[in-house]
Amino acid sequence: MFTFASEETHEDGYVIIKEGTSGDWLYVVLSGTVEISKMINGKKHVIDLLKEGELFGEVGFLGGTKRTATATAVGQVTLGIVDRTALDVEFNELSSDLRNILMAMAKRFEKMVNRVIDFSSRSEVRIKKTLALTYKDNMSFVRAYLGNISTGGLFVKTEKPLPQGEQFLLRLQLPDFPEPLRISCEVVWSRNSAEATPKEPAGMGVKFVEMGRKDSDVLKQYLSGNFKCKL
Repeated sequence: MFTFASEETHEDGYVIIKEGTSGDWLYVVLSGTVEISKMINGKKHVIDLLKEGELFGEVGFLGGTKRTATATAVGQVTLGIVDRTALDVEFNELSSDLRNILMAMAKRFEKMVNRVIDFSSRSEVRIKKTLALTYKDNMSFVRAYLGNISTGGLFVKTEKPLPQGEQFLLRLQLPDFPEPLRISCEVVWSRNSAEATPKEPAGMGVKFVEMGRKDSDVLKQYLSGNFKCKL
């Protein structure tokens, strides 16, 4: 499909493309995995993991813009660097209208990414409360939720529930997983101790508003391996 000017092999952790730098080379993953990430409020956010056959660097080539994300090798990675001369020839053979459409698409994609970053930054500022839940083993996790958890939300048993509509950042530490999940949440309903009964303890029903793709995959994997449940 592509004519490669050269091939490169990089070890784990090597930064192939750094966000904000100039460059218009296109890369194809020939083997291994490449992590695509962005920095938001000083924190690294993983956008995607690219596998064999996937392409990156196209925005810089088409739009002539600075790199919109960082590409890092995960394990050993072999990349094909697309021959710019051959690609330029093919690109210039396209009609001017089609070239303009492709470049406009690249610039629009860049704007969309920047808007997502801006939205994420505002969300981080707006959500001031943070709730951390940690479970050391599967049984303690199951007993805590009694099945009232799904990929869309959960019930948090607490004597001091937050009011309905309150937004907060949940750090959910699942058993046997090294890093806590970071989930933006909103309280759907709240039951204080005065309203509680033995069958309906004090707490709050929480819906997941925003969750990263990686964290979402981890939660789905965990739930499917433990028990079937519904919110």
